[in-house]
Amino acid sequence: MAWRLGAGAWGRMARAGGGEPGACWRRGAAGPIGAGGTRGLGHGPAAGGGPRLGPGLAAALAGLAGLAAAAFGHVQRAGMVAWSSGPRGRPEEEEDDELARRCRCFMAPPVTDLRELRARPGDMKTRMELLILETQAQVCQALAQVDGGARFSVDRWERKEGGGGISCVLQDGHVFEKAGVSISVVHGNLSEEAAKQMRSRGKNLKTKDGKLPFSAMGVSSVIHPKNPHAPTIHFNYRYFEVEDADGNKQWWFGGGCDLTPTYLNQEDAVHFHRTLKEACDRHGPDLYPKFKKWCDEYFFIAHRGERRGIGGIFFDDLDSPSKDEVFRFVESCAQAVVPSYIPLVKKHRSDSFTPQEKLWQQLRRGRYVEFNLLYDRGTKFGLFTPGSRIESILMSLPLTARWEYMHSPSENSKEAEILEVLRHPRDWVH
Repeated sequence: MAWRLGAGAWGRMARAGGGEPGACWRRGAAGPIGAGGTRGLGHGPAAGGGPRLGPGLAAALAGLAGLAAAAFGHVQRAGMVAWSSGPRGRPEEEEDDELARRCRCFMAPPVTDLRELRARPGDMKTRMELLILETQAQVCQALAQVDGGARFSVDRWERKEGGGGISCVLQDGHVFEKAGVSISVVHGNLSEEAAKQMRSRGKNLKTKDGKLPFSAMGVSSVIHPKNPHAPTIHFNYRYFEVEDADGNKQWWFGGGCDLTPTYLNQEDAVHFHRTLKEACDRHGPDLYPKFKKWCDEYFFIAHRGERRGIGGIFFDDLDSPSKDEVFRFVESCAQAVVPSYIPLVKKHRSDSFTPQEKLWQQLRRGRYVEFNLLYDRGTKFGLFTPGSRIESILMSLPLTARWEYMHSPSENSKEAEILEVLRHPRDWVH
């Protein structure tokens, strides 16, 4: 599959200084979203040489450029280590290098020690960890600004088997009932259950003395608004490395982004899919249709005969044409989250709704729970991985949901309309 490489630079962090986390978001002239002219993640502004943005995506970004300006007024940092001391802090003499300045934009310090990140700047594990930290910060800033009320709890945790993560959760806000954006950077040995799951997907994994070393990192988010006319969104982007008994390293990327509305809004569906398509098209015209179809097939609740939502993109085990090219594709997809979703929430956050519409939202959330607990591959991997943090794995579940016995919507109702789409996926961009 031949891909065109885009520059991948719409959501760059401003590189301004500042002594505390998030200072660059307030002091950077351009802000974190749509910050033109700042350097990208591990490469210069001309990297890849391809087209930078499609017209629709560029227009969406222009309207979002100032989203995060006030966001850190809505962030509560709980359980964080100090930025200037401790095992993961910065040595005083290195405070002002570029990596340290970038890290001040994150919700918490990187999971990996800064000295290790500096020692391997071009390594994919370093590049991916910085990307997921930037993505987490960008999304949290945008959500906090839109909500305007509740604060994000920032929970930095460690895994005794190796690595850790940062879970950011906004709960019971003005706009969002629950919004979680979590990153994890873990390593150790795969459990037999996790290895079995990977072998079932065609991975040839050879253990040595019963052990299979791995590294895995990713960002995962599920956002549940209060208003039933504002859709739920899920996204996840991840990277795996596994070393088998022969010393060979296998690597792959996975991820995707999908929308789950309670009620169908044609304009919203087109905007969401078109924004993802523009991100995919920068790397090849075949990617969006392929990954859109994969998404429709993956998010299928078999025992209900319906999809979880109206889809988006989904891919896994992506390991060609090259590590660098796949990373740039994943970067573009991650950067499309905010412009694909935030305009929809702003559009519907103040819509009026009836008790019946709220009830339907609760029933649809029940379907969301069913999929996540019974079918979702990421949830299963987390539950099968020793030392996993259950609170972060189950962060995707809504704060409230409902199950009614034998509930069936009235014929020709708005509720029946969305069910028809969930049973028969549509092409939203042609």
